[in-house]
Order: sequence, then structure tokens, then C-alpha cells
Amino acid sequence: MTRRLARRRGEDGSALVELTWLGILLLVPLVWIVVSVFEVQRGAFAVSGAARAAGRAYALAPTDAEGYARARAVARQALADQGVHGVPLDVRITCSPYPHDCHAGTSVITVVVSSRVDLPLLPAFFGGGAPSFALDATHAVPIGQFQEVGRAAP
Repeated sequence: MTRRLARRRGEDGSALVELTWLGILLLVPLVWIVVSVFEVQRGAFAVSGAARAAGRAYALAPTDAEGYARARAVARQALADQGVHGVPLDVRITCSPYPHDCHAGTSVITVVVSSRVDLPLLPAFFGGGAPSFALDATHAVPIGQFQEVGRAAP
């Protein structure tokens, strides 16, 4: 009888330990998934805002060359405003129907901003750097939308 009591007494509290370890093993990946989703969402919002701001900056510039410089600077600032720092940024601008003069007539400026977001809390040992998620956004701006039209004299 004393052996049965001794055996039962040796198992006391093990369910609490097992439940604690199980909770930790399930909670850590769940927290990582939630944090990663929030990081990707923040990056997607930042890239979308960067495309809109770059399109406006390009349309308001007096020349195409200055417009591209302004669009790139504004896109970088829009990413920084959302807390996305130190990521590669690619700004591509195309125009139609006048591809060589985007500020002519009824051109439509299309801005594509591409970047990436590094997934948090993962080391670079998975190969080639930290794992990341590629993001891009497109925004089209009619050139007449942000240009002042001269008024006729009264």
C-alpha cells in the first residue's frame, strides 16, 4: 500500500508542468504569426501611401526629371512615416499616351512602388538574409488633376 501512495505522490503536479510547456510551445508561434501579420500590414499600408504620394509629387513637378527625384524622396518619406526604415525601394513611373513627356496634355501617370518587409524575430540562418515579404502598390494620376488651369480675364 505504501508503494501505491508513493507512486501516486510522484505524479502530483506534473499536469501543471505539462500544461505550462504546452502553452508556451503553442503561444510562441501564435505570437510570432500575429506580429508578422501586423508587420506585413504596416508595410502594405506604407507602400500604398508611398505610391499615392509619389504620384502627386510627380504630377506637381515642373519637369519629368525633377518629378522623378521628388517622387522617390516622397516615397521614402512615406515609408519612414509608417515606421518602415532601411528597406529597398523601387519607384517606377510610366505615362500614357505621351511616354516621353508625362506633363503634356492629358497624360496619365502610373506609379509603381515596390519594397519589402523583413519578418520579425527570425534569424538570417535560413539563407540569404532575414526572411522577407515583397510588397508593391500602383497608383494612377491624371496629369490635369493636380495642375492649375489658367482663368480667362474678366
